[in-house]
Amino acid sequence: MKEFAYIHDEKHSPSPLRAVPALASFSDDQLDDVLNSSSLLQCEPGDCIIKEGSIDSRIYVLLSGELEVRVGTKKVASITRIGEVFGELALVNHDKRLASVLASTKAVCLAVDQKFLQDIHPREEDPDFHAALYEFVARLVVRKLEATSKRLAEVEKELRELKEAKTAAKPVAAKPAAAKSVSASKLKRPVKRVPAAAVRKPARVR
Repeated sequence: MKEFAYIHDEKHSPSPLRAVPALASFSDDQLDDVLNSSSLLQCEPGDCIIKEGSIDSRIYVLLSGELEVRVGTKKVASITRIGEVFGELALVNHDKRLASVLASTKAVCLAVDQKFLQDIHPREEDPDFHAALYEFVARLVVRKLEATSKRLAEVEKELRELKEAKTAAKPVAAKPAAAKSVSASKLKRPVKRVPAAAVRKPARVR
């Protein structure tokens, strides 16, 4: 992966960045400062842009190509939309990266270092810039939460449909047949008749 300083024509943002709604938080002058403080990453397939477990203060914007998100060795998502922003959640919780982002194809990304921007624009000297920066991050988080909520709703719907389909396909158990009543005559034990000749008469007492 190669990294270069990002150079652009002032007052003229590249089309992929104009597709990022969250950048509307910045004025033209503020956006120029953001871009002038950014880096351009040229990635080959397999290059790691964000490493799971690392700590950094960068936000990334996909300018071209396709990326994939991995947790451990498992692919959990893809990043394919030009202008899509990723890596912003680490700036909110100031924690380790929860996943890795790798290039699936040749790709170009813009890396915006939020900490560097804060250093060159101290809060006390430029409160307007910090307000725009926080609004930018807030818009990104809101969009991410909306996308997550939408996906959860889709998963719940899929699970419900699978459950209903499984229930419909389950065979209905047949009712057990009623036991036939046994007549009382069959329950009676047959009486064995003894021939009369076999019965001995008692002796007469004289």
